[in-house]
Amino acid sequence: MIPANLLPMANHLWQSTLCVAVAWLLTLALRKNRAAVRCGLWLAASVKFLIPFSLLVSAGNQFGWRTAPTIAQAPFSLAMEQISQPFTAPAAALPTLAATPSSNWAPILLFAVWICGFAASAIIWVRWWQRFRAALRTAAPLPLDLPIPVMTSPTCLEPGVFGIRKPVLLLPEGIASRLTQAQLKSILAHELCHVRRRDNLAAAIHMMVESIFWFHPLVWWIGARLVEERERACDEDVVRLGADPHVYAEGILNVCKFYLQSPLACVSGVTGSDLRKRIEAIVTCRTSDRLTIARKLLLAAAGIAAISGPVLIGILHTPQSRAQSKAEALTFEVASVKPAEPNLRQVSLGYTPDGGLNARNVTLKQLMSLAYNIVCGKFCDERVSGGPGWIDSARFDVLAKGPQLPQPGQATREQVRQCVQALLADRFKLVIRHETREMPIYHLVLAKNGPKFKEYTGDEQSGGIRGNRPGEMIAERASLNGLVANLTGIVGRLVIDRTGLTGRYDFKLEWTPEMSAGGKGPFGPGEKTEVPSVPEFSGPSIFTALQEQLGLKLEPQRGPVENFIIVSAEKPTAN
Repeated sequence: MIPANLLPMANHLWQSTLCVAVAWLLTLALRKNRAAVRCGLWLAASVKFLIPFSLLVSAGNQFGWRTAPTIAQAPFSLAMEQISQPFTAPAAALPTLAATPSSNWAPILLFAVWICGFAASAIIWVRWWQRFRAALRTAAPLPLDLPIPVMTSPTCLEPGVFGIRKPVLLLPEGIASRLTQAQLKSILAHELCHVRRRDNLAAAIHMMVESIFWFHPLVWWIGARLVEERERACDEDVVRLGADPHVYAEGILNVCKFYLQSPLACVSGVTGSDLRKRIEAIVTCRTSDRLTIARKLLLAAAGIAAISGPVLIGILHTPQSRAQSKAEALTFEVASVKPAEPNLRQVSLGYTPDGGLNARNVTLKQLMSLAYNIVCGKFCDERVSGGPGWIDSARFDVLAKGPQLPQPGQATREQVRQCVQALLADRFKLVIRHETREMPIYHLVLAKNGPKFKEYTGDEQSGGIRGNRPGEMIAERASLNGLVANLTGIVGRLVIDRTGLTGRYDFKLEWTPEMSAGGKGPFGPGEKTEVPSVPEFSGPSIFTALQEQLGLKLEPQRGPVENFIIVSAEKPTAN
């Protein structure tokens, strides 16, 4: 199984490989047309390696989010997503992606191998580039009536164009004595074609692709195709401009006889590609067909599909905020939002018996923690990002009466959360985006000797977890869900229950609060709790207390965690 943090790269490589296959099929369909068209296709396939489809999907997320809160998943978009992203983690397996610490070494090892290959490739390119720079420094200007500077150098390299922004034509000394005037003129015309086509820039882009994705064999195959098609494109232009094909072919052969081919793809020469095929095409005056309307439409459709496909996936799979549309969402019957008293220090945030909301002196971020079940503290700060600066400084009093339920009965906790989400979307104009990121987490597992508390077997239904002071947790007829939620706030990381215990239990846990871990009160949303320096807080840490008192253990892992990005929010008007 591919590690979770390598899934985006695996999907990107698959998408880029798919684009190379499509480009190859298009070049086959256009093999009788101009080489410049095929060269452009190979360049597009190369650039795709630098542009993940996820960027276009994100653009679609933004567009779709603002146009429609809910869009049904079309079969076409589902098929596109399955083809473009074959490497996905099953939803049921997400919490166990980092089940063993040893699996975390795989990405590190792969990165080390990649950095070695990247460094080797970059060093080779830089060394050849420095050699060309040295040759240029020793070169002398040559007075030729050309649109770019011409220099002559004592090197044995073939004629070539050096540079991207300010290109210079570098000729070997004595080339005029080895070529006829007509041959030299055709060779110079070839080099000027490289300048007009910006071939050095295209080659430099692909060199960067080769350095980054050196491990992908298709990248090097694309490089060979780019050189082949760019040289053929220049050959076609030279012949089209009136050069004698036989003289031009003889000039290329003489250059190959006396000079070395340029080792850098971004220094455009004249002897690249398969010489036998090139000479044959030149002397036979093989003409290329112009693009028909049908083939132009084929190229346009391929380009539009490559860009609009990921954008469409993003539109149809927009990460929705949990605030639903007014037609579907549950809402509070009545809600009041006012700025809190400036000097008020006490904070309260909770539900009323009728399923309403009673929040005093709270921030928007604290309201979000209630609406989206995020435990306050350092972990909340890591999971909630973006938005204006006042989201964790401006304070409000929010009072709301229970929701209007579609059917009579007591509102569930999830229904009340939906009401809070709708309230934030309506009054605070809150717009959020959901992302899943790989983050440090804990697995709550059984210690070596098993649990040290007993299951409640009575008939009493009510129960829960309370604490009379910081560093104390008393459970009465409570499931481990409450323990997990409290531990998340205490240790500052998401805690996932892996004990397999599904009953209700009575237990008491005492430990020394370490406010640096979570930074907030352990029992849900609240302000920082100052821990007094008194002997009663001289007990064990929460990790030791769990093992010694409950027979449970927190194991550090890494896994996917849902994060919330605030796109926009506004201060509400008081009512």
